[in-house]
Amino acid sequence: MLEVLRNRTYRRLFSAQIVALVGTGLLTVALGLLAFDLAGGDAGIVLGIALTIKMLAYVGIAPVISALTAHVPRKTLLVSADVLRAIVALSLPFVTEAWQIYVLIFVLQAASATFTPAFQALIPAVLPNESEYTRALSLSRLAYDLESLLSPILAAALLTVISYHSLFLGTVVGFVGSALLVLTATLPTHHVSPPTPFWERLTRGARVFSRTPELRALLAMNMVVATSTGMVIVNTVVLVQSHFGRAQSDFALALACYGLGSMLVALALPRVLERFADRNVMLLGCAVLPVGLLALAGVVSLPATTLTWVGLLVIWFVLGAATALILTPSARLLRRSSDETNRPAVFAAQFSLSHACFIVTYPLAGILGALLGLAPTAVVLAGIGILAGIIALRAWTTQTTSSSPVDAPIVV
Repeated sequence: MLEVLRNRTYRRLFSAQIVALVGTGLLTVALGLLAFDLAGGDAGIVLGIALTIKMLAYVGIAPVISALTAHVPRKTLLVSADVLRAIVALSLPFVTEAWQIYVLIFVLQAASATFTPAFQALIPAVLPNESEYTRALSLSRLAYDLESLLSPILAAALLTVISYHSLFLGTVVGFVGSALLVLTATLPTHHVSPPTPFWERLTRGARVFSRTPELRALLAMNMVVATSTGMVIVNTVVLVQSHFGRAQSDFALALACYGLGSMLVALALPRVLERFADRNVMLLGCAVLPVGLLALAGVVSLPATTLTWVGLLVIWFVLGAATALILTPSARLLRRSSDETNRPAVFAAQFSLSHACFIVTYPLAGILGALLGLAPTAVVLAGIGILAGIIALRAWTTQTTSSSPVDAPIVV
C-alpha cells in the first residue's frame, strides 16, 4: 500500500492531509475545554450547537463554493482555505462569548467545506491508475481513523505541560503546515469547463448524481452509514457510562474498537477490490450495519455484565469495519462517474449530501435514545438502514455496473 507514496505530488498532499488532521484533532479537544470554560455545565449545549453549525456549513457551503470557485486554480483554492482555517484557529483563544464560537466555527467549517472536496477531487488526477488510487483511498481512511485515536492521546500529553489555549497553536501549525505542503507540490493542470450560468455550476454535481445509478445508490448508502455512525457518535458515552457503568477510559476503548475495525478493513480493501466488484463490497457493508444495530439492541436489552460489555466492543468493531466497506470504495464511484471538468462538483455534492444524512441521524439518535431508550433507538435506526440498503440495491443493478467503466465518465 505504501508504494503509492513514491509519487512525489501525492506524498506531499497526503502529508498535508496528515498534519491538517492532527491540527483538527487538537482543535476538537481544545474547543471542548473552551466551551466548558465559557459555559460550565452548559458546555454540551454549546458543543451541540457548534456541531450543528458544522454540519449545516458542510451541507450548504460545499456546492456553493465549488460553483463559485470553478475557475480558481486548485493550489490557490487549497492554500487559501488552509490560511483561513489557521486564522480562525488563531482567533479562538481570544473568544469570550459563546456566540463568538458559533461565528468562528461556521467560518472554519466553511473553509473545510472548501478544502476537503477540492482536495479529494484532485487525487484522481494525481493518481490516474485505479489500483494506485484505491491504495490512496485506503491510506486516507487509515489516516482518519488513526487521527481519531491518536489526537486525543497527543492532546492529553500536551495538556500535562501546557494550557489548552496552546492547543489552538498546534492547530494553527497543522493548517499552516498543510498550506506549505500544498504550496510546494506540483499539481496537475486544472481543467476548467466552458463558462456556464451559476445555477448550472451549482447543480452540476447533483445532476451527475441524479443520472448515474451507482451514485443514486451511493446516496442511499450514505444514509445506511449515517444510521450506525449516529448511534456510535451520539450514544457511545451513554452506553459506556450509563448502561454499563464503566470508567471514562472505557469510552475511549469502545471508540478505539470502532476505529480498529475500520482501519483493518481499509488495509485489506486494495486486494479485496482487485477480486470483488465495488458493488458487492459496498452492499455487504450495507447489509452488516443494520444487523449490527439489531445485535446492539439485543445486547442492550440484557443485563450489563462483562460478557455483554465484550459484546458491545465486538459490535463496535464490526460497525467500524462495515462502515469502511462502504466509505473507502465510494470515491472510486465518484471518480468513474466524472471527468476533470465536473469532478470537483461531484465530490462537493457527495460531501454535502453525505453530511445531510448526519443532520438527520445525529439528533434522531440522541432524541430517541432519551425518549425511548437505547435498544428501541437501535431498532429504529436499523430499520432506516435496511430501507436505505434496499433502495441502494434496487438503484445499482449489475447491468449498470458493467456499463459504467472507468474510461466512460458522464459529462454534464
